[in-house]
Amino acid sequence: MLASASPARLTTLRQAGIEPRVVVADVDEPATVDEYSARAGAPLSAEEVALVLARTKAEVVAARVDDALILGCDSVLELDGDVHGKPNGPEEAVARWQRMRGREGVLHTGHWLVDARARAEGGASGAGGSGATIGAVASTLVRFADVTDEEIQAYVATGEPLHVAGAFTIDGLGGPFVEGVDGDPHTVVGLSLPLLRRLLADVGVTWPSLWRDFGNESVS
Repeated sequence: MLASASPARLTTLRQAGIEPRVVVADVDEPATVDEYSARAGAPLSAEEVALVLARTKAEVVAARVDDALILGCDSVLELDGDVHGKPNGPEEAVARWQRMRGREGVLHTGHWLVDARARAEGGASGAGGSGATIGAVASTLVRFADVTDEEIQAYVATGEPLHVAGAFTIDGLGGPFVEGVDGDPHTVVGLSLPLLRRLLADVGVTWPSLWRDFGNESVS
């Protein structure tokens, strides 16, 4: 089960042979970050922000469903130590791109997995869900092209940068404006498949077993 409204995350899982059910978590992200920062007594790092939001989304959905594996994800861009999620409007998106162009940033994607699968009758060891709630962050360096003001204005006018963390994509209209990435490109799209495979292994789930469960005949 995917606790995210992101079409890119859903597409990534589908292309990897998994057809998840989507249940969107209604989370006040700024309030959540403020709450965890207050608990910590200091501002959260970019990695901590991504992980806290991913965990909150997963656990909100886990409280509403039964017998499921729930994955929550969240992405933020770190630039000069500042944390950037989705821009608040076109002006912010333009200003952000003017700051990012010709430079490098780090895209952090938090992943949180809640194993709420039902246990077999009698609670036999190894049967059904583990009850685990675990997470990790994948980080990838992104090198931005030295785009012109005209290109920035045209890109922001499409509306795409307003709906994605960091105000850019690599799998959409923003692809030509990214020179390259160092790390897992799926992280930049919003979901690291290698990291998710490792998290699933920690709760006793193999990736091919999900192919079979969802009947994906295109995967042998």
